[in-house]
Amino acid sequence: MHHNLLFDLDQTLLDFHASEHTALKIIMERNHQVFTEERYDLFKQVNKSLWLEFEKGSISKNELFETRFRRLFEECGCDTETMDLLRINSDFIDTMSQNGAVMTGALGFLQKIADDLPDASIYIITNGVTRNAMGRIASTGLQKYIRKVFISDAIGFSKPSPEYFKAVKNEVNEPDDSYLVIGDSLSSDMLGAKNAALASCWFMPEGKIEEAIKEYEINYTASSFDELYEIIREWASVS
Repeated sequence: MHHNLLFDLDQTLLDFHASEHTALKIIMERNHQVFTEERYDLFKQVNKSLWLEFEKGSISKNELFETRFRRLFEECGCDTETMDLLRINSDFIDTMSQNGAVMTGALGFLQKIADDLPDASIYIITNGVTRNAMGRIASTGLQKYIRKVFISDAIGFSKPSPEYFKAVKNEVNEPDDSYLVIGDSLSSDMLGAKNAALASCWFMPEGKIEEAIKEYEINYTASSFDELYEIIREWASVS
């Protein structure tokens, strides 16, 4: 049996916002619009709320993709009815995939796991778009540490659904107590771990931490990669 570490990708190992910032600036300028930090903040807010709706099953992924750029370009004063928003979104994803950025300290942390915990198997669990996630992983060198990437696009279900985690567990095919879910999102990673009855570690917790720990039945919290390493080592020694 391995110690199966199920890592969320964005804002856990990869700096999603750094890649997003770079790609959005390129796409806006390509479409003859001025990129500003205020417009980037709007895009982030809209994007976050739409992903929450997607995780609930309230909207489709194409609705998410169209709406986030409709809201952005309407803010710029554009006639979005004449724009191919899905094509713009596709260009944005391609641009992001070429501009991966690692969270500070992530590669050293993964190397330490590889050196010190030979029984550990690292997997990625993400709701991201396949070419976006795989492109950014490849562009950062992260793939050398990863056994497999589980992407909602390919699975047909997304976190936090039990079906998503069932597909992951069926593929890895080891006992439930061999898994530790690690991620920054309460609504996706921690709720998913709770739904699947798996141990969890909330990475970079913020907000009402004690309330969230109770609500999502979180086993561990970590505020840095050093702290996360110690938690994983402790969990591995008793699991």
